[in-house]
Amino acid sequence: MKFKPIIIVAGEPYSVFLEIFFKSFTINKIKKPIILIVSKNLFLMQMKKFGFNFKINLININEIKVNSLTNKKINLIDVNFKFKKPFDKISDKSNLYINNCFTIGLNIIKKIQCAGLINGPISKKNFLKTNFLGITEYLAHKTNKKNKVAMLIYNKILSVSPITTHLPLKHVHKYLSKNKIIDHVKLIDEFYKKNLKKKPKIAITGLNPHCESNYKSSEEDNIIKPAIKSLIKKKYRVHGPFPADTIFLKETLKNYYVIIGMYHDQVLAPIKTLFGFNAINITFGLPFIRISPDHGPNVKMLGKNLSNPKSLIESFKFLDK
Repeated sequence: MKFKPIIIVAGEPYSVFLEIFFKSFTINKIKKPIILIVSKNLFLMQMKKFGFNFKINLININEIKVNSLTNKKINLIDVNFKFKKPFDKISDKSNLYINNCFTIGLNIIKKIQCAGLINGPISKKNFLKTNFLGITEYLAHKTNKKNKVAMLIYNKILSVSPITTHLPLKHVHKYLSKNKIIDHVKLIDEFYKKNLKKKPKIAITGLNPHCESNYKSSEEDNIIKPAIKSLIKKKYRVHGPFPADTIFLKETLKNYYVIIGMYHDQVLAPIKTLFGFNAINITFGLPFIRISPDHGPNVKMLGKNLSNPKSLIESFKFLDK
């Protein structure tokens, strides 16, 4: 097989992921072989529930031969987990299963060349608890890339990236620094040049409303502006800081590939308003490209067969080149 396989970690077992996977696999013709890491038992139960009928190629992690993989079947690695029923509530009982799925996926990536890793949604509250802020940080820890990764919500028209991820607002200012912003821009610039063959034009927001503060000093003056000045000297295409309440106006945002914000919802709320599910979550800085659909487990929709597969379809398209 000339194509590098796409590794998929199914993630939280009680989520809408398998539903949108079945729909994506039906709608979108995927050239590259897929290695799906999931409970076979759960896979079969949900496939039957949703009325799909896919052929499975059951494989062993210790005996993977890339040339024997096919895109005509779903290459599946069975992760043992006892399910009483296909749709249940999310709880800590899934944690060991999810960790085993990720461990298997990372071990495969060490053994063979892959196009990248896609993971289904994870309940951060249950799986990560207080150990990691998100899956980005979890995978950075697992691959010894702590503080060297960044998250990008990617759309081919406009992407966004927060400097800090899943932090309470009261702590955001403590985690900002000139070097952190500089390193973040460098990661984005390198990713765009390597994977998209573009040198990105980047807008950077301020932290405070209107990029101003009533205090004697502000993060804009002490951190953000010095970082931008340093980056411009090094020939990076960055501008700012821009007030976050106007940067997403059409006449402004059309000039940029990426908008970097200081915290999660400052840029994720606007991008989801603009593009809905037509965006994917990319982690770069890891030894591989990691992508996840830009939505959570969506427990309220479990078993209803109404979930939108658009984000997962875009995830496949990004890696299936």
